[in-house]
Amino acid sequence: MTLPTPEAHVRDVTEVVERRSAGESEFLQAVREVLDTLAPVLAEHPEFIEGGILERLVEPERQYIFRVPWTDDQNRVQVNRGIRVQFNSALGPYKGGLRFHPSVNLSVIKFLGFEQIFKNALTSQRIGGGKGGSDFDPTGKSDAEVMRFCQSFMTELVHHIGEHTDIPAGDIGVGAREIGFMFGQYRRITQRYEAGVLTGKGVGWGGAEVRTEATGYGAVFFAEEMLARASQGIEGYRAVVSGSGNVATYAIEKVEQLGGKAITASDSSGYIVDEAGIDLDLLKQVKGVERARISEYAERRPGSHYVAGGSVWDVPAELAFPCATQNELTGAHARTLISNGVRAVTEGANMPTTPDAVEAFQGAGVLFAPGKAANAGGVATSALEMSQNAARSRWDRDKSESRLHGIMRDVHEATYDASERYGKPGDYVLGANSAAFVRVAQAMLEQGVI
Repeated sequence: MTLPTPEAHVRDVTEVVERRSAGESEFLQAVREVLDTLAPVLAEHPEFIEGGILERLVEPERQYIFRVPWTDDQNRVQVNRGIRVQFNSALGPYKGGLRFHPSVNLSVIKFLGFEQIFKNALTSQRIGGGKGGSDFDPTGKSDAEVMRFCQSFMTELVHHIGEHTDIPAGDIGVGAREIGFMFGQYRRITQRYEAGVLTGKGVGWGGAEVRTEATGYGAVFFAEEMLARASQGIEGYRAVVSGSGNVATYAIEKVEQLGGKAITASDSSGYIVDEAGIDLDLLKQVKGVERARISEYAERRPGSHYVAGGSVWDVPAELAFPCATQNELTGAHARTLISNGVRAVTEGANMPTTPDAVEAFQGAGVLFAPGKAANAGGVATSALEMSQNAARSRWDRDKSESRLHGIMRDVHEATYDASERYGKPGDYVLGANSAAFVRVAQAMLEQGVI
Protein backbone atom coordinates (compact mmCIF):
# COMPACT_ATOMS: atom_id res chain seq x y z
CA MET A 1 0.00 0.00 0.00
CA THR A 2 1.34 3.39 -1.00
CA LEU A 3 0.92 5.89 1.83
CA PRO A 4 0.18 9.55 1.18
CA THR A 5 2.80 12.11 2.08
CA PRO A 6 2.46 13.50 5.62
CA GLU A 7 1.36 16.86 4.24
CA ALA A 8 -1.28 15.28 1.99
CA HIS A 9 -2.51 13.11 4.84
CA VAL A 10 -2.92 16.10 7.16
CA ARG A 11 -4.77 17.97 4.42
CA ASP A 12 -7.10 15.03 3.73
CA VAL A 13 -7.96 14.51 7.40
CA THR A 14 -8.51 18.22 7.93
CA GLU A 15 -10.94 18.33 5.01
CA VAL A 16 -12.95 15.45 6.46
CA VAL A 17 -13.18 17.17 9.84
CA GLU A 18 -14.25 20.43 8.22
CA ARG A 19 -17.00 18.64 6.34
CA ARG A 20 -18.28 16.63 9.31
CA SER A 21 -18.08 19.48 11.79
CA ALA A 22 -19.08 22.41 9.62
CA GLY A 23 -19.95 25.44 11.72
CA GLU A 24 -18.06 24.24 14.80
CA SER A 25 -15.55 27.08 14.62
CA GLU A 26 -13.80 26.58 17.96
CA PHE A 27 -13.36 22.85 17.40
CA LEU A 28 -12.08 23.34 13.86
CA GLN A 29 -9.60 25.97 15.05
CA ALA A 30 -8.22 23.57 17.67
CA VAL A 31 -7.93 20.71 15.17
CA ARG A 32 -6.14 22.82 12.57
CA GLU A 33 -3.73 24.17 15.19
CA VAL A 34 -2.65 20.65 16.08
CA LEU A 35 -2.72 18.94 12.71
CA ASP A 36 -0.80 21.71 10.97
CA THR A 37 2.24 20.92 13.13
CA LEU A 38 2.30 17.14 12.78
CA ALA A 39 3.83 16.53 9.34
CA PRO A 40 7.38 16.11 10.77
CA VAL A 41 6.09 13.55 13.27
CA LEU A 42 4.21 11.60 10.60
CA ALA A 43 7.32 11.60 8.40
CA GLU A 44 9.23 9.90 11.21
CA HIS A 45 6.31 7.58 12.07
CA PRO A 46 4.58 6.43 8.86
CA GLU A 47 2.93 3.70 10.93
CA PHE A 48 0.68 6.40 12.36
CA ILE A 49 -0.60 7.14 8.86
CA GLU A 50 -1.08 3.46 8.09
CA GLY A 51 -2.89 2.94 11.41
CA GLY A 52 -5.38 5.74 10.75
CA ILE A 53 -4.39 7.51 13.96
CA LEU A 54 -5.34 11.01 12.85
CA GLU A 55 -8.71 9.87 11.50
CA ARG A 56 -9.55 8.28 14.84
CA LEU A 57 -8.04 11.03 16.98
CA VAL A 58 -10.23 13.82 15.60
CA GLU A 59 -13.48 11.91 16.17
CA PRO A 60 -14.75 11.65 19.78
CA GLU A 61 -15.20 8.12 21.08
CA ARG A 62 -18.67 9.18 22.26
CA GLN A 63 -20.62 12.29 23.12
CA TYR A 64 -23.76 12.88 25.13
CA ILE A 65 -26.21 15.80 24.88
CA PHE A 66 -29.05 15.93 27.38
CA ARG A 67 -31.78 18.11 28.84
CA VAL A 68 -31.31 19.59 32.32
CA PRO A 69 -34.63 20.77 33.83
CA TRP A 70 -34.63 22.57 37.19
CA THR A 71 -36.76 25.04 39.15
CA ASP A 72 -35.66 28.53 40.15
CA ASP A 73 -36.48 30.29 43.42
CA GLN A 74 -39.77 31.53 41.98
CA ASN A 75 -40.72 27.90 41.32
CA ARG A 76 -40.50 28.41 37.55
CA VAL A 77 -39.21 25.54 35.44
CA GLN A 78 -35.96 26.29 33.61
CA VAL A 79 -34.29 24.08 31.01
CA ASN A 80 -30.62 24.02 30.05
CA ARG A 81 -28.56 21.77 27.82
CA GLY A 82 -25.90 19.45 29.22
CA ILE A 83 -23.00 18.02 27.22
CA ARG A 84 -20.26 15.48 27.91
CA VAL A 85 -17.74 14.59 25.21
CA GLN A 86 -15.54 11.57 25.90
CA PHE A 87 -12.82 12.14 23.34
CA ASN A 88 -9.99 9.66 23.81
CA SER A 89 -9.21 7.02 26.44
CA ALA A 90 -6.04 5.47 25.02
CA LEU A 91 -3.94 6.64 27.97
CA GLY A 92 -6.53 6.20 30.71
CA PRO A 93 -10.04 7.15 31.81
CA TYR A 94 -11.48 10.34 30.36
CA LYS A 95 -10.44 13.38 32.40
CA GLY A 96 -11.56 16.95 31.92
CA GLY A 97 -13.59 19.69 33.51
CA LEU A 98 -17.20 20.80 33.43
CA ARG A 99 -17.89 24.37 32.27
CA PHE A 100 -21.09 26.19 33.23
CA HIS A 101 -21.35 29.31 31.07
CA PRO A 102 -23.84 30.73 28.54
CA SER A 103 -21.26 30.33 25.75
CA VAL A 104 -21.16 26.54 26.11
CA ASN A 105 -22.17 24.59 23.01
CA LEU A 106 -21.01 21.41 21.30
CA SER A 107 -18.25 23.16 19.38
CA VAL A 108 -16.76 24.68 22.54
CA ILE A 109 -16.89 21.39 24.44
CA LYS A 110 -15.37 19.45 21.54
CA PHE A 111 -12.55 21.96 21.24
CA LEU A 112 -11.87 21.74 24.97
CA GLY A 113 -12.05 17.93 24.92
CA PHE A 114 -9.68 17.72 21.95
CA GLU A 115 -7.17 20.02 23.68
CA GLN A 116 -7.52 17.92 26.83
CA ILE A 117 -6.21 14.82 25.07
CA PHE A 118 -2.85 16.47 24.48
CA LYS A 119 -2.70 18.40 27.73
CA ASN A 120 -3.32 15.24 29.74
CA ALA A 121 -0.78 13.28 27.72
CA LEU A 122 1.92 15.86 28.51
CA THR A 123 1.41 15.39 32.26
CA SER A 124 2.39 11.68 32.01
CA GLN A 125 -0.41 10.95 34.51
CA ARG A 126 -2.14 8.20 32.47
CA ILE A 127 -5.41 9.99 31.85
CA GLY A 128 -7.43 10.37 28.66
CA GLY A 129 -9.22 13.44 27.36
CA GLY A 130 -12.80 14.59 27.79
CA LYS A 131 -14.83 17.69 28.61
CA GLY A 132 -18.36 18.69 29.47
CA GLY A 133 -20.62 21.41 30.69
CA SER A 134 -23.82 23.33 30.22
CA ASP A 135 -25.10 26.71 29.03
CA PHE A 136 -26.31 27.28 32.61
CA ASP A 137 -24.98 30.53 34.11
CA PRO A 138 -24.38 30.34 37.88
CA THR A 139 -23.76 34.10 38.06
CA GLY A 140 -26.42 35.76 40.15
CA LYS A 141 -28.07 32.47 41.10
CA SER A 142 -28.76 31.57 44.72
CA ASP A 143 -27.02 28.60 46.30
CA ALA A 144 -30.35 26.76 46.26
CA GLU A 145 -30.79 27.34 42.52
CA VAL A 146 -27.24 26.20 41.80
CA MET A 147 -27.84 23.11 43.93
CA ARG A 148 -31.04 22.18 42.09
CA PHE A 149 -29.37 22.62 38.72
CA CYS A 150 -26.32 20.56 39.74
CA GLN A 151 -28.52 17.77 41.08
CA SER A 152 -30.49 17.63 37.83
CA PHE A 153 -27.28 17.72 35.77
CA MET A 154 -25.77 14.84 37.75
CA THR A 155 -28.98 12.79 37.53
CA GLU A 156 -28.12 12.28 33.85
CA LEU A 157 -24.34 12.46 34.03
CA VAL A 158 -24.20 9.67 36.61
CA HIS A 159 -24.88 7.13 33.85
CA HIS A 160 -21.72 8.06 31.97
CA ILE A 161 -18.98 8.59 34.58
CA GLY A 162 -17.04 6.59 37.13
CA GLU A 163 -13.58 6.54 38.70
CA HIS A 164 -12.37 4.04 36.09
CA THR A 165 -14.40 5.50 33.21
CA ASP A 166 -14.67 9.28 33.22
CA ILE A 167 -13.64 11.68 36.00
CA PRO A 168 -14.99 15.24 35.58
CA ALA A 169 -13.57 18.26 37.39
CA GLY A 170 -14.30 21.96 37.55
CA ASP A 171 -13.79 24.67 34.95
CA ILE A 172 -15.32 28.10 34.35
CA GLY A 173 -18.43 28.43 36.53
CA VAL A 174 -17.74 25.19 38.38
CA GLY A 175 -15.88 25.40 41.67
CA ALA A 176 -15.91 23.49 44.94
CA ARG A 177 -19.55 24.49 45.57
CA GLU A 178 -20.79 22.99 42.31
CA ILE A 179 -18.56 19.91 42.62
CA GLY A 180 -19.93 19.36 46.12
CA PHE A 181 -23.55 19.51 44.99
CA MET A 182 -22.85 17.11 42.11
CA PHE A 183 -20.93 14.68 44.30
CA GLY A 184 -23.76 14.64 46.82
CA GLN A 185 -26.23 13.73 44.09
CA TYR A 186 -23.87 11.05 42.76
CA ARG A 187 -23.73 9.49 46.24
CA ARG A 188 -27.48 9.73 46.58
CA ILE A 189 -28.14 7.90 43.32
CA THR A 190 -25.39 5.27 43.43
CA GLN A 191 -25.33 4.76 47.22
CA ARG A 192 -21.54 4.59 46.95
CA TYR A 193 -18.81 6.90 48.24
CA GLU A 194 -16.44 6.98 45.28
CA ALA A 195 -14.27 10.00 46.05
CA GLY A 196 -12.31 9.52 42.83
CA VAL A 197 -15.30 10.07 40.55
CA LEU A 198 -14.96 13.89 40.69
CA THR A 199 -11.95 16.09 41.35
CA GLY A 200 -11.81 19.63 42.63
CA LYS A 201 -13.55 18.57 45.84
CA GLY A 202 -13.29 20.37 49.15
CA VAL A 203 -10.02 19.61 50.92
CA GLY A 204 -11.90 18.34 53.97
CA TRP A 205 -13.58 15.50 52.07
CA GLY A 206 -11.13 14.22 49.48
CA GLY A 207 -9.88 17.28 47.63
CA ALA A 208 -6.20 17.95 47.00
CA GLU A 209 -4.20 20.78 48.46
CA VAL A 210 -3.20 23.38 45.83
CA ARG A 211 -5.88 22.17 43.36
CA THR A 212 -7.55 25.60 43.32
CA GLU A 213 -4.23 27.30 42.68
CA ALA A 214 -2.77 24.66 40.37
CA THR A 215 -3.60 26.00 36.90
CA GLY A 216 -2.39 29.53 37.68
CA TYR A 217 0.67 28.35 39.60
CA GLY A 218 1.48 25.83 36.88
CA ALA A 219 1.37 28.45 34.12
CA VAL A 220 3.87 30.59 36.01
CA PHE A 221 6.10 27.58 36.71
CA PHE A 222 6.12 26.86 32.97
CA ALA A 223 6.94 30.50 32.19
CA GLU A 224 9.76 30.33 34.73
CA GLU A 225 11.26 27.27 32.98
CA MET A 226 10.83 28.84 29.54
CA LEU A 227 12.51 32.08 30.62
CA ALA A 228 15.32 30.24 32.40
CA ARG A 229 16.24 28.45 29.17
CA ALA A 230 16.47 31.88 27.54
CA SER A 231 18.67 33.09 30.44
CA GLN A 232 15.92 35.30 31.84
CA GLY A 233 13.67 35.16 34.87
CA ILE A 234 10.44 36.44 36.37
CA GLU A 235 12.03 38.55 39.10
CA GLY A 236 11.79 42.24 38.32
CA TYR A 237 9.45 41.80 35.36
CA ARG A 238 5.99 43.33 35.06
CA ALA A 239 3.13 41.02 34.08
CA VAL A 240 -0.24 41.73 32.47
CA VAL A 241 -2.83 39.12 33.36
CA SER A 242 -6.33 38.82 31.92
CA GLY A 243 -9.21 37.35 33.88
CA SER A 244 -9.95 37.40 37.60
CA GLY A 245 -11.04 33.84 38.33
CA ASN A 246 -8.91 31.16 39.95
CA VAL A 247 -6.43 30.85 37.09
CA ALA A 248 -5.72 34.58 36.88
CA THR A 249 -5.74 35.10 40.64
CA TYR A 250 -3.20 32.40 41.35
CA ALA A 251 -1.04 33.27 38.36
CA ILE A 252 -0.84 36.76 39.88
CA GLU A 253 -0.01 35.25 43.27
CA LYS A 254 2.82 33.08 41.95
CA VAL A 255 4.28 35.88 39.80
CA GLU A 256 4.52 38.01 42.93
CA GLN A 257 5.99 35.15 44.99
CA LEU A 258 8.74 34.78 42.37
CA GLY A 259 9.64 38.46 42.47
CA GLY A 260 7.62 39.80 39.56
CA LYS A 261 4.88 42.40 39.65
CA ALA A 262 1.42 41.58 38.22
CA ILE A 263 -0.35 44.85 37.48
CA THR A 264 -3.69 43.94 35.83
CA ALA A 265 -6.81 41.80 36.18
CA SER A 266 -10.02 41.87 34.17
CA ASP A 267 -13.56 40.63 33.71
CA SER A 268 -16.13 40.96 30.94
CA SER A 269 -16.79 44.62 31.83
CA GLY A 270 -13.20 45.90 31.64
CA TYR A 271 -9.88 45.79 33.44
CA ILE A 272 -7.98 47.34 36.31
CA VAL A 273 -4.39 48.57 36.39
CA ASP A 274 -2.49 48.72 39.68
CA GLU A 275 1.07 49.90 39.13
CA ALA A 276 1.98 49.05 42.73
CA GLY A 277 1.08 45.42 42.07
CA ILE A 278 -2.28 43.69 42.46
CA ASP A 279 -3.48 43.48 46.07
CA LEU A 280 -4.35 39.79 46.21
CA ASP A 281 -6.43 39.96 49.37
CA LEU A 282 -8.61 42.65 47.85
CA LEU A 283 -8.91 40.84 44.50
CA LYS A 284 -9.95 37.62 46.24
CA GLN A 285 -12.51 39.51 48.32
CA VAL A 286 -14.04 41.34 45.36
CA LYS A 287 -14.09 38.47 42.86
CA GLY A 288 -14.01 35.36 45.01
CA VAL A 289 -16.15 36.24 48.01
CA GLU A 290 -18.43 39.03 46.79
CA ARG A 291 -18.51 37.96 43.12
CA ALA A 292 -18.59 41.66 42.26
CA ARG A 293 -17.36 43.44 39.12
CA ILE A 294 -13.65 44.14 38.79
CA SER A 295 -14.39 47.90 38.95
CA GLU A 296 -15.02 47.44 42.69
CA TYR A 297 -11.29 46.78 43.12
CA ALA A 298 -10.36 50.20 41.71
CA GLU A 299 -12.95 51.92 43.89
CA ARG A 300 -11.33 50.50 47.03
CA ARG A 301 -7.64 50.53 46.04
CA PRO A 302 -5.93 53.94 46.04
CA GLY A 303 -3.59 54.42 43.08
CA SER A 304 -5.29 51.87 40.84
CA HIS A 305 -7.69 52.66 38.03
CA TYR A 306 -10.40 50.92 36.05
CA VAL A 307 -10.80 50.92 32.26
CA ALA A 308 -14.25 50.07 30.93
CA GLY A 309 -14.05 47.82 27.90
CA GLY A 310 -10.76 48.28 26.09
CA SER A 311 -7.95 45.76 26.07
CA VAL A 312 -5.79 44.70 28.97
CA TRP A 313 -3.10 44.00 26.35
CA ASP A 314 -2.59 47.75 25.87
CA VAL A 315 -0.73 47.84 29.22
CA PRO A 316 3.08 47.59 28.73
CA ALA A 317 4.79 44.64 30.43
CA GLU A 318 7.48 42.02 29.84
CA LEU A 319 5.19 39.06 30.60
CA ALA A 320 1.65 38.33 29.46
CA PHE A 321 -0.68 35.69 30.87
CA PRO A 322 -4.01 35.35 29.00
CA CYS A 323 -6.12 33.59 31.63
CA ALA A 324 -9.71 34.43 30.68
CA THR A 325 -11.23 32.65 27.69
CA GLN A 326 -10.66 31.45 24.13
CA ASN A 327 -9.59 33.87 21.39
CA GLU A 328 -9.25 36.85 23.72
CA LEU A 329 -5.79 37.87 22.45
CA THR A 330 -5.88 38.79 18.76
CA GLY A 331 -3.27 39.67 16.17
CA ALA A 332 -3.78 43.39 16.82
CA HIS A 333 -3.29 42.82 20.55
CA ALA A 334 -0.15 40.81 19.83
CA ARG A 335 1.36 43.64 17.81
CA THR A 336 0.68 46.06 20.66
CA LEU A 337 2.32 43.74 23.19
CA ILE A 338 5.32 43.27 20.92
CA SER A 339 5.77 47.01 20.42
CA ASN A 340 5.55 47.42 24.20
CA GLY A 341 8.42 44.99 24.75
CA VAL A 342 6.74 41.74 25.82
CA ARG A 343 9.25 38.90 26.19
CA ALA A 344 7.05 35.90 26.99
CA VAL A 345 3.36 35.01 26.58
CA THR A 346 2.02 32.07 28.59
CA GLU A 347 -1.51 30.77 28.09
CA GLY A 348 -3.35 30.16 31.34
CA ALA A 349 -6.69 29.69 29.58
CA ASN A 350 -7.57 27.25 26.82
CA MET A 351 -6.72 28.60 23.33
CA PRO A 352 -6.93 32.28 24.36
CA THR A 353 -4.58 33.38 21.57
CA THR A 354 -5.77 33.53 17.97
CA PRO A 355 -3.64 31.88 15.25
CA ASP A 356 -2.51 35.22 13.78
CA ALA A 357 -1.42 36.36 17.24
CA VAL A 358 0.61 33.19 17.76
CA GLU A 359 2.25 33.73 14.38
CA ALA A 360 3.06 37.34 15.30
CA PHE A 361 4.69 36.35 18.60
CA GLN A 362 6.75 33.60 17.04
CA GLY A 363 7.80 35.85 14.15
CA ALA A 364 8.98 38.51 16.61
CA GLY A 365 10.97 36.02 18.68
CA VAL A 366 8.67 36.28 21.70
CA LEU A 367 8.58 33.14 23.82
CA PHE A 368 5.10 31.62 23.47
CA ALA A 369 3.70 28.80 25.63
CA PRO A 370 0.47 27.16 24.40
CA GLY A 371 -2.18 26.28 26.94
CA LYS A 372 -2.02 22.53 26.40
CA ALA A 373 1.45 22.68 27.97
CA ALA A 374 1.38 25.79 30.14
CA ASN A 375 -1.98 25.27 31.85
CA ALA A 376 -1.61 21.53 32.39
CA GLY A 377 -1.06 22.08 36.10
CA GLY A 378 -4.76 21.98 36.90
CA VAL A 379 -5.43 18.58 35.42
CA ALA A 380 -2.10 17.28 36.71
CA THR A 381 -3.14 18.13 40.25
CA SER A 382 -6.55 16.57 39.59
CA ALA A 383 -4.72 13.36 38.72
CA LEU A 384 -2.76 13.66 41.97
CA GLU A 385 -6.11 14.05 43.76
CA MET A 386 -7.25 10.82 42.12
CA SER A 387 -4.11 9.06 43.38
CA GLN A 388 -4.70 10.27 46.92
CA ASN A 389 -8.37 9.20 46.78
CA ALA A 390 -7.39 5.72 45.55
CA ALA A 391 -4.90 5.33 48.40
CA ARG A 392 -7.21 7.04 50.94
CA SER A 393 -4.33 9.37 51.78
CA ARG A 394 -3.83 13.12 51.95
CA TRP A 395 -0.71 15.11 51.09
CA ASP A 396 0.18 18.38 52.75
CA ARG A 397 0.46 21.65 50.86
CA ASP A 398 4.24 21.59 50.48
CA LYS A 399 4.27 18.10 48.99
CA SER A 400 1.38 18.92 46.65
CA GLU A 401 3.00 22.09 45.34
CA SER A 402 6.35 20.34 44.99
CA ARG A 403 4.77 17.60 42.88
CA LEU A 404 3.02 20.22 40.75
CA HIS A 405 6.28 22.11 40.21
CA GLY A 406 8.03 18.89 39.22
CA ILE A 407 5.32 17.94 36.74
CA MET A 408 5.42 21.37 35.09
CA ARG A 409 9.20 21.13 34.83
CA ASP A 410 8.80 17.74 33.11
CA VAL A 411 6.10 19.13 30.78
CA HIS A 412 8.44 21.93 29.76
CA GLU A 413 11.33 19.55 29.19
CA ALA A 414 9.24 17.18 27.06
CA THR A 415 7.86 20.11 25.06
CA TYR A 416 11.24 21.70 24.41
CA ASP A 417 12.93 18.38 23.59
CA ALA A 418 10.23 17.64 21.00
CA SER A 419 10.68 21.06 19.41
CA GLU A 420 14.38 20.25 18.99
CA ARG A 421 13.70 16.74 17.68
CA TYR A 422 11.36 18.00 14.98
CA GLY A 423 13.55 20.82 13.78
CA LYS A 424 12.29 23.99 15.47
CA PRO A 425 14.00 24.49 18.85
CA GLY A 426 11.96 26.80 21.05
CA ASP A 427 8.73 26.39 19.06
CA TYR A 428 6.60 25.35 22.01
CA VAL A 429 3.47 24.91 19.87
CA LEU A 430 5.19 22.30 17.70
CA GLY A 431 6.84 20.78 20.75
CA ALA A 432 3.68 20.40 22.82
CA ASN A 433 1.61 19.04 19.94
CA SER A 434 4.20 16.55 18.77
CA ALA A 435 5.27 15.27 22.20
CA ALA A 436 1.68 14.70 23.26
CA PHE A 437 0.62 13.25 19.92
CA VAL A 438 3.36 10.62 19.91
CA ARG A 439 2.36 9.43 23.39
CA VAL A 440 -1.30 9.10 22.46
CA ALA A 441 -0.70 7.72 18.97
CA GLN A 442 1.65 5.01 20.20
CA ALA A 443 -0.91 3.85 22.76
CA MET A 444 -3.68 3.83 20.14
CA LEU A 445 -1.53 1.83 17.73
CA GLU A 446 -0.63 -0.78 20.34
CA GLN A 447 -4.28 -1.21 21.43
CA GLY A 448 -5.58 -2.01 17.94
CA VAL A 449 -8.31 -0.48 15.84
CA ILE A 450 -10.98 0.57 18.35
